[in-house]
Amino acid sequence: MNSVYIHSGVSISAQNTFEEGIKEVEELKFTENSQVKAFKINYKEFLSPIASRRMATGVKMGVVAAKKVIQKAGEDTVDAIITGTGLGCVEDSEKFLNAVIDNDEQFLTPTSFIQSTHNTVAAQIALSIKNKGYNMTYVNGANSFEAALLDGMLLLNEENETVLVGGVDELGKRFINDYEKIYQQDVSFSEGANFFTLGARKKENSIAQLLNVEVFQEIDEDNLLKKIASFLEENSLKVSDIDAVILGINGDAYDSYYQKIQSELFTDTTQLKYKNLSGEFFTASAFGFYVATELLNKQELPTNCFFNSVKKEDYKTVLLYNQYLGKQHSLVLLTSC
Repeated sequence: MNSVYIHSGVSISAQNTFEEGIKEVEELKFTENSQVKAFKINYKEFLSPIASRRMATGVKMGVVAAKKVIQKAGEDTVDAIITGTGLGCVEDSEKFLNAVIDNDEQFLTPTSFIQSTHNTVAAQIALSIKNKGYNMTYVNGANSFEAALLDGMLLLNEENETVLVGGVDELGKRFINDYEKIYQQDVSFSEGANFFTLGARKKENSIAQLLNVEVFQEIDEDNLLKKIASFLEENSLKVSDIDAVILGINGDAYDSYYQKIQSELFTDTTQLKYKNLSGEFFTASAFGFYVATELLNKQELPTNCFFNSVKKEDYKTVLLYNQYLGKQHSLVLLTSC
């Protein structure tokens, strides 16, 4: 596998990360059945008012984040557009299904149905930057963003120079309320769009290097330790080589997976969290990826990202681990350029 470099990253989240990065962030205050919408940004710089009004939240976030991250990388376009999403354009899905009920399945306009498909975001990005290249959307639950990353790495192993990869999910209005009743957690549900440009060559503006990604559906806590050690060994690393581990802690009963590796594997490693800042959604791990690139690029993070008191003078190698409801596990390994 060829080297994969991250040239730029942009985040739209519950925080004002789009304008300020991750410098000034506040921990989300959890209340029962709480939901936190993405921070309102000025879309006028990237979208016309007419286009903005016609777009659902996830589409707007995705298109704007994609445009800015390409601009930030100093590119005019990319060779491929790859997105990951758990729920897709759920706002339009709800709108269409509600219309089916309200109109007794008659006289329905197809607009909401057309715009409700999961690949709408990737398609609108392509239309907005006039890109006719490879276009793919992955819907793999909590591994959707990681699946997009894997595809991006494979494409860069061929003849592609620059690939756009991102994760995007929106709250919607009704579905998330029912979902919360089933899966109770102590972290607010939220939404966001996190996009990155990946390249096969290192540039002056490269902010990090992506070494490897691995996903697996199920594993027990004891075998998780062996899995992580094996993953690091495959990349010629030991546990002691990891300067920071970034965990998808969200306050539910399955945090025991994180507690296991915190207490038995990475006791002398900087332990970081991010869902207390971003909230929970299927592609929240893309925000964790953004946190990792910010740490490697700027060598600092807000204090409320730190879980333990261990700090390093220089962060060179970072491991991200995420799981959701004890399934859909992922390991992502990054290093500084």
